[in-house]
Amino acid sequence: MKTAFLFPGQGAQVVGMGKDIAQSFPAASQIYDKANQIVGFDVSKICFEGPAEQLNTTTISQPAIFVTSAAILEILRRNAATSDIQPDVTAGLSLGEYTALYAAGVISFEDALILVQKRGQAMQAAADATEGAMVSIIGLDEQQVRQICAEAGKDELLEPVNFNCPGQIVVSGNKPACARAQELAEKYGAIKAVRLEVTGAFHTEMMSNAADALKEALSICQISDPSNIRTIANIDAEYYQSTERIAEGLTKQLTCPILWQKCMERLQADGVETFYEIGPGRVLTGLMRRINRKAKVINISSLQSIEELSV
Repeated sequence: MKTAFLFPGQGAQVVGMGKDIAQSFPAASQIYDKANQIVGFDVSKICFEGPAEQLNTTTISQPAIFVTSAAILEILRRNAATSDIQPDVTAGLSLGEYTALYAAGVISFEDALILVQKRGQAMQAAADATEGAMVSIIGLDEQQVRQICAEAGKDELLEPVNFNCPGQIVVSGNKPACARAQELAEKYGAIKAVRLEVTGAFHTEMMSNAADALKEALSICQISDPSNIRTIANIDAEYYQSTERIAEGLTKQLTCPILWQKCMERLQADGVETFYEIGPGRVLTGLMRRINRKAKVINISSLQSIEELSV
């Protein structure tokens, strides 16, 4: 029976995340203290106290989610009652892939956090230079969503970029095209279409400047070859085999679609039976329930969930 550790991406952040764990476990508090020194601002204070407007920015939310996920992971590793829970494979949604690679021992905490911070800054800069948006379409299949993109896009960029689970696909592109897609979705019979609280058209060519900046940062980052714990890549649902593929996958991630549903289906096909979502929120737990209702998913996002595991 195989086990997977899953890590959430941007959007999972919430004011107060990690606070109860950091107050109860010195090891978690030390992770936040270490992160504060690396990023050059008080990431723990923003995680624990907000304000939400600051936490929700791309430049802050990405390192904040990574650090909170890493702090929870640290407790799982150190807590006597949970230290025997080990992953055979790791996966993370978009930003979460950095935490997955850290959990697999491929990138150090410091290098991963520096990359995540640079990634957030580069994505924000690319978003500021363009007029992009994202819309989550609920209740339609891929073919219908592609038809909406063709109809709403006209001469502007609009494409499906996040294949999260059956009936949930996110489209990304120019703001006016996204607004048209939101209106059209209802006519196509969507349950709803929701504009996401993001500043740009992530996972499209509008992020190409960010991808260039990230590629440069990755070129000076120390990445180890994957060993015992495998990590599956968002962009193609294949396992990373080398440092070169990891750098390539993390770069492509910014301008290519995220195939989360396909990744989870691949893991199940390869014998993974137990999934642990480690980090703030319950996004991945919810998606897995839609991908396979029978899958065993354990959410670890709070002190209470750690205590329940320890019983």
